[in-house]
Amino acid sequence: MTGSHAFSSSLSLTNRNKTMFILSTPPTFFADPTLRVSSSKPSSSSSIYMRSATPPSPVAAASCSSSSLFSLKVKARDNLASPKDFPAKMAATVSSRTFLNAQNEQELLSGIRKEVEAGSLPPNVAAGMEEVYNNYKNAVFQSGDPKADETVLSNMTVFLDRIFLDVTDPFVFESHHKAKREPFDYYMFGQNYIRPLVDFRNSYVGNMPLFIEIEEKLKQGHNIIFMSNHQTEADPAIISLLLEKRLPYIAENITYVAGDRVINDPLCKPFSIGRNLICVYSKKHMLDDPELIEMKRKANTRSLKEMAVLLRSGSQLIWIAPSGGRDRPDPHTGEWVPAPFDASSVDNMRRLVDHSGPPGHVYPLAILCHDIMPPPMQVEKEIGEKRVISFHGTGLSVAPEISFSETTAACESPEKAKEAYTKAVYDSVIEQYNVLKSAIHSKKGLEASTPEVSLSQPWN
Repeated sequence: MTGSHAFSSSLSLTNRNKTMFILSTPPTFFADPTLRVSSSKPSSSSSIYMRSATPPSPVAAASCSSSSLFSLKVKARDNLASPKDFPAKMAATVSSRTFLNAQNEQELLSGIRKEVEAGSLPPNVAAGMEEVYNNYKNAVFQSGDPKADETVLSNMTVFLDRIFLDVTDPFVFESHHKAKREPFDYYMFGQNYIRPLVDFRNSYVGNMPLFIEIEEKLKQGHNIIFMSNHQTEADPAIISLLLEKRLPYIAENITYVAGDRVINDPLCKPFSIGRNLICVYSKKHMLDDPELIEMKRKANTRSLKEMAVLLRSGSQLIWIAPSGGRDRPDPHTGEWVPAPFDASSVDNMRRLVDHSGPPGHVYPLAILCHDIMPPPMQVEKEIGEKRVISFHGTGLSVAPEISFSETTAACESPEKAKEAYTKAVYDSVIEQYNVLKSAIHSKKGLEASTPEVSLSQPWN
């Protein structure tokens, strides 16, 4: 999923006669991790995601009032068509099962071109679909799976079908989006799509006992905040894939603070629909269109209130990336490191959970998965980034909860306390990240463990 600074300015929310100023940030898949979902008949593969006989409709859950919906008016590039230019032409679609009926690669790619010719698929989206197909195919074949061709065709027929359905009938996200599991199970779809890209033999989880402790606290009604770095659009899927065998409750119930791009990009939306999200407009893109600034701010206020309501109910696990966006390599060294955390974002999220009522805890979380789906080297304004995809090992680690009172006891002012706490959280993420990097990139495996970060492979 994918993200950047959630709110462009401090927002106030009155709760129990206390005013909290919130500035949070976003980023922005349940089976045996070694399972390869494939089918010799791709046209029937979608049935593994269906929970009823009702034909899937990606907008079935969008029947709420317009005031509660979270949508973005995306201006297309001058030389590219926008999906919003096409609704009047949708009756011209070649077939509602153009992609699910494809029996081989030729038929699948031919279906993309036929829909463009029929005027039912924007050329820029079609180009992205074809590019993703080729990149995904190459990545899955890197795994050495003898059934890679079947896996690619099975997963890509469903993926392209979901993209096409959303272009013809766009799904609109609410400020608090709950993962859509039926009649089409978008969560399972995302799991099975990303799974073949993960080299589980070279993937690791740090401090599994802490994750187990966190699940117990959730079941006791506590709130948990993961302060994490953010690497790719696939972060939510990677987190779930690495935890689902031992901790399916956590894998399925994380709520991600997600930037607007992951809920508007046609190639990203099908995965986002399968996750629990708090949808926000990112600070990095807040000023892209002056006409939309006020609308975005109001939407972010609504999202903030949704988050406060969630936390008051207890047993919430929220993932947030205080860096304000995805990590990128150092331009001089080429080394990937977690981007620095924004102190205001960390502090305001901490205060939000502290004032929510139920006990709350903040844990530093590190994720390493940039090799699988690296972001563009620079932040791009336009939606529709190039998707580079690879088969690679991944890593996830959590560190002990960091106490604000203990960390800031010697600080002379609130500002210094805020900076000290942010540094403590960020330093913990860096420490964990370096252990994961040693295990995966330096190929030290489990021997990369330290007294602070104990690595394991819980799927074995």
